[in-house]
Amino acid sequence: MSAGWLELPDIIAVLDDERSLDDLRRYFATGPKSCLFTGSKFEALGGDPKGMFRDVVTAEDLIAVEMLSVRVPPMVALELLQGELGQQVSDELREIPIAVDLSAEGAKPYIDDNGPADRAWHHLTGCRGVNKTIAGKLLARKRPRLIPVYDNVVACALRGRRGFWLWLHEQLRVDGLRMAHRLRRLRAEAGIPALVSEIRVLDVVIWMRHQPQHQRKNCPGMTVPSRAE
Repeated sequence: MSAGWLELPDIIAVLDDERSLDDLRRYFATGPKSCLFTGSKFEALGGDPKGMFRDVVTAEDLIAVEMLSVRVPPMVALELLQGELGQQVSDELREIPIAVDLSAEGAKPYIDDNGPADRAWHHLTGCRGVNKTIAGKLLARKRPRLIPVYDNVVACALRGRRGFWLWLHEQLRVDGLRMAHRLRRLRAEAGIPALVSEIRVLDVVIWMRHQPQHQRKNCPGMTVPSRAE
């Protein structure tokens, strides 16, 4: 296995593979071979059309995170809903625009070390029972266009290390936003609603591709299709 991140041409090869479109349609139930993946409701559950709770963690957010097979510990959930932890996270979210995309040039200050998203992440991971996956998924629910969903399967597939947010920001901006354009095209071809972000499309493609073969120990990572010449 490579010592570093999967290279951009390999990720593009996965996105261009016809299996990725089929996987997206199956996951989001937009194709003939649909399955019930609870994660397909992660963005849509509840909804906040007037933006009243854009900076506040709600009970619906906690349930939405469970759609991605993780659970916020009960005492932490109470602190998020009624305690100081919820206020701390809200204070950081207020500094992050709701509409900023991870592929945008101006996204970096929000996700950089000691930026508001990073501070919110540390508030969450400082709580007992909240690991980096749970914290990331909760923040992805509040800022889905900026914060990517990331778990052990995706980390293994991408051969990732620390600094995933910043690494993905850089990859999305390489070569005239090549990856970002591919993700938008896939979203449209799969018939997925626009509320599902580009980075969530990437997460689902990678997770669907690698999850059946993933093993927690000694996994060689995702098998990449041959690159087009």
